[in-house]
Amino acid sequence: MSQKILIVDDEPDLREIYRHHLDAEKCQILESGSGLETRKIIEEAPPDLVLLDLNLPDENGISILKWVRKEYPLTETIIISGTGSIHRALESVKFGAFDYLEKPVDSNRLIVTVRNALSLAKLSKENTKLNAEISTRTNIIGNSKTIEQVLNLINIAGPSEATVLILGESGVGKELVANAIQKRSKRCKKSFVKLNCAAIPQELIESELFGHVKGSFTGAIANKEGKAETADGGTLFLDEIADMSLMTQAKVLRFIQDGHIERIGGTSPRKVDVRIIAATNKSLEDEIKNNRFRQDLFYRLNVIPIHVPPLRDRIEDVSTLAMFFLRKHGHGKGYAIRNISQTAIKQLESYSWPGNVRELENVIERSIIFCTGDTIEHIDIPSGQETVLDADFEGPFSEQIDQYSKRIIVEALDKHHWKKTDTAAFLGLHRNTLLSKMKKLEIEIE
Repeated sequence: MSQKILIVDDEPDLREIYRHHLDAEKCQILESGSGLETRKIIEEAPPDLVLLDLNLPDENGISILKWVRKEYPLTETIIISGTGSIHRALESVKFGAFDYLEKPVDSNRLIVTVRNALSLAKLSKENTKLNAEISTRTNIIGNSKTIEQVLNLINIAGPSEATVLILGESGVGKELVANAIQKRSKRCKKSFVKLNCAAIPQELIESELFGHVKGSFTGAIANKEGKAETADGGTLFLDEIADMSLMTQAKVLRFIQDGHIERIGGTSPRKVDVRIIAATNKSLEDEIKNNRFRQDLFYRLNVIPIHVPPLRDRIEDVSTLAMFFLRKHGHGKGYAIRNISQTAIKQLESYSWPGNVRELENVIERSIIFCTGDTIEHIDIPSGQETVLDADFEGPFSEQIDQYSKRIIVEALDKHHWKKTDTAAFLGLHRNTLLSKMKKLEIEIE
């Protein structure tokens, strides 16, 4: 279906000139000579683009612009102004106009501006449709074949009661997949409880998962319900399950097999009804070979495996994701950024994204903050950002890892004003784990 342009000007000759210039664009073109007629046309069928003269006989063009932006946000507007109205044209951009053109309108600039506005209108509609699908479907964005395969598996896994194992690098969206499965399940109205196995010290993870009774160990000052009990009737998401100790893995295996849990220090097993979804960024086959993961637990978890691809393997989704994050972080927070230039998109698509979707969102949010116009023209991706260890790290590999870890933790502490709880949450660590690492790396607590 062709896109629709509404030309608004009280001079028929000018409307005809604009129409002539735009004939080659193969759009449906409508005309209006007044504010009243313009409102009627838009109310009946909102166009993709309005070419709006500021000076109409019955209404100020600015008031029409404000109305269009409020009531029909997917319709773009280009302001056309005379030489004496430039200050009003500039003001119109603040109210949401895509751009303004000064009379007499240059035909080439008109065509280029219209094309850009129509491209944004098309993208906005696609994003709106996508957002609607996201809210009702999965929150997983992308049109690539690999993502379609993930969506198909989610649709299959959701209604079943089978255990699901989600595999993929950090930042690819494994938790989104887990949430999507839960939303499609018979347990969708019940609890979705997450346990990050990598963020909790191993000596505490069993207590977090199964709970404990008062006095069962030092610090157990009250009875505590574990995540498995909290999730009773719903879904338990075990994130980074490969980071569990072998002892805890054995108890998880028994729990999956018979559905019973027993609090630490307790004497009576309890039956709970939960569905297990697990995730990891590690190769469990390698972990099994190295005797760090139980093979029998792997078989129990790997009933429905879902591999979430890294962003570098679905570069065609980068522009869609970037625009989604632009809408997410650029609207409603005082920012007026509405577009990303093709140059910036090419920058995004030429990067390998070692941090995956999480890194892309971070880059877009940062670009919004530093953008001075209404379009992100350039993406600041530091050269060498893919390198894990900088050249100035020296010594044995283990020492380099410690140096790098120390730098990351110190930078995170600085960012959060040395607040340990906030820093731990930012790094995805338990507070006690952060304090332990700070002590090991000799980071002085300020």
